[in-house]
Amino acid sequence: MRAAVFALVALAVIALLVLVHRWLWTRLVRDTTAPGGLPRRIGTALAIALPLLSLAALTAGRAGVPFPLQQAVSWPGFLWLAVLLYLTLTMLVAEPIRALLLRRLAHRVPSRVAETASGDARQDGAGTAATTTTAVAPPVAPVVPDEPAAPAAGELTRRRFVARTLGGAAAAVALGTVANGAYGSHGVLRGPSVRRVQVPLAKLPRAAHGFRIAVVSDVHLGPILGRAHTQRIVDTVNRTQPDLIAIVGDLVDGDVRDLGPAAEPLRGLTARHGTYFVTGNHEYFSGAQQWVDHVRELGLNPLENARHALPYFDLAGVNDIAGESEGHGPDFAAALGDRDRARTAVLLAHQPVVIHDAVKHGVDLQLSGHTHGGQLWPGNYLAELANPTVAGLERYGDTQLWVSRGAGAWGPPVRVGAPSDITVVELASYQA
Repeated sequence: MRAAVFALVALAVIALLVLVHRWLWTRLVRDTTAPGGLPRRIGTALAIALPLLSLAALTAGRAGVPFPLQQAVSWPGFLWLAVLLYLTLTMLVAEPIRALLLRRLAHRVPSRVAETASGDARQDGAGTAATTTTAVAPPVAPVVPDEPAAPAAGELTRRRFVARTLGGAAAAVALGTVANGAYGSHGVLRGPSVRRVQVPLAKLPRAAHGFRIAVVSDVHLGPILGRAHTQRIVDTVNRTQPDLIAIVGDLVDGDVRDLGPAAEPLRGLTARHGTYFVTGNHEYFSGAQQWVDHVRELGLNPLENARHALPYFDLAGVNDIAGESEGHGPDFAAALGDRDRARTAVLLAHQPVVIHDAVKHGVDLQLSGHTHGGQLWPGNYLAELANPTVAGLERYGDTQLWVSRGAGAWGPPVRVGAPSDITVVELASYQA
């Protein structure tokens, strides 16, 4: 059943890609170039090659393609998907402008023809009035309108000028958005910024006031983000001097044999109370158990539906809900069922949707990721449909939920309207 659903979704995505690329080819290639010319041939080749690269980037990992080849297709394939999104949105905005301009051009041309015709008629009338003798005109053959003359080579017609102006503006907006230094690809590759938030907890003892947890989520090590990205994250986390580090899922997109070297800098994470890890849905796409074992070798402490008693509060972690297909989904009873509810409980759970289970089990604070804050605007609106909180801090009954936008990016190494972050959550006691 799942295979059939996946096949239908895949076919729908492919059909959509074909339709969008066909439309963009019409507007950006056919309407802006002369038939048979080199620009038309180049544009047509790109309209075929770029979607194929994108499909290859999306499927190479799951198809078991050698890792170097995954890297080769991922960069152009995923970057094109980001450009495609904003190129399509911009061209949709440009479409009514194009229609308006072409309509005005169509009205101007007939009016000029009419003026020319009336001028000819006036000249004929004047000539007739000046003639004193009447002559019989010879039979006239029916007039057949001439086919519009094809523009000379290199001539820039008005229609082509409109198409090139709007297409060029759309391409500039799309490329500028994707490459933007603050949010685009450069923003991802230079590493996440640090956000700080203070969270008051009613049961937290005074001695724990100011306890700092560095929350890292959605690193997404893979064919694009590798060892250098991990090192930037480790350096950023260590500079905050946290008391505890929590990695809340989607650390990787791939196998240990390919990404083990990229994860190696995690050994350098330092915190007084250690570094803890819970799985995300992408760990189960990659083989969760191999990564649980590997991060333990790197010095991290996996919390697999388990709880660790710290001096001032309980730290618990649950597996991601994607593990249910393997019989290793979240088990709140195992992680929280027999604890002393007089103590504060902080829960690490990758997806915000489990917040209602956290409320039932008396959790005081849940730390999550998964949403990327939407990653690419307007993706935040889609993320709101599937998640109770997309980013930031919200309260659900007596439980508070913090959702990080993540330290990396999935797919295109691009963020628009949702910059990456590492959050330092400072616990506050009401007794302080």
